[in-house]
Amino acid sequence: MAHNGNAHSKAKSDNHANQLNPNNETYWEDRGYDNRPEDWEDRVNEEEDDDD
Repeated sequence: MAHNGNAHSKAKSDNHANQLNPNNETYWEDRGYDNRPEDWEDRVNEEEDDDD
């Protein structure tokens, strides 16, 4: 299989999006959690409330 620069760029883009998406396991792992917490939606909502 030949190297495809677009595939690499898509992979980087997908990884970046996952790091910013609290629905994704990568988001939580990058913040020191072993996995996405069961109450992740509540935690995200609390953070949004704190920003107000």
